[in-house]
Amino acid sequence: MTEIVLMSDPRVAAVPVAESGEGLVDVRRGGSLLVDARKQDPADAFAYLRSGVHERLLKAQALLPDGVRLLFVEGYRPPALQREYFEEYAGQLRAAHPGWSAERIHSAASRYVSPPDIAPHSAGAAVDLTLADADGRELDLGTRMNADPEESDGACYTHAANIGEEARANRERLGAVLTAAGLVNYPTEWCSRSSSCVQE
Repeated sequence: MTEIVLMSDPRVAAVPVAESGEGLVDVRRGGSLLVDARKQDPADAFAYLRSGVHERLLKAQALLPDGVRLLFVEGYRPPALQREYFEEYAGQLRAAHPGWSAERIHSAASRYVSPPDIAPHSAGAAVDLTLADADGRELDLGTRMNADPEESDGACYTHAANIGEEARANRERLGAVLTAAGLVNYPTEWCSRSSSCVQE
């Protein structure tokens, strides 16, 4: 297995990022994507993505076999909400591991939630999604959507060994179409993808 570079790694923060000028689009418009409501927020921000990421999702969906669809769960995340998610998970880790240093907590939290200062969700450049059948029922991908490493015993990692054959096949299918469309996977979460063109 190759080294996993966490979002908290200084090498990630050192990557220069420039505004692409791409606007945010509402993925619910046009009905091209199946949109799940589990992450709705008061501002309804969850359904927005940069237009280029949205186009990549449509391309990926077109590569799926008949009867299988992408199920969009969350895109844009306001910075305050990103901070809330990160701090909540970091707090759980602090409670479970009172002897861990602040640096170790920060690094461990970044396995599951991107640090707020570099989170691609807060730019509309990342998406959480899964696969569903033609009726909108989620397919087996080995864990519940957004399972954390502790809850899933590491099965949330994209290439986890402790999942069944059907889940592995579905992860491979999801990964293949999203990679072909130009999206990259955060390897600690099978359900999270971001634009491969962070400097657009």
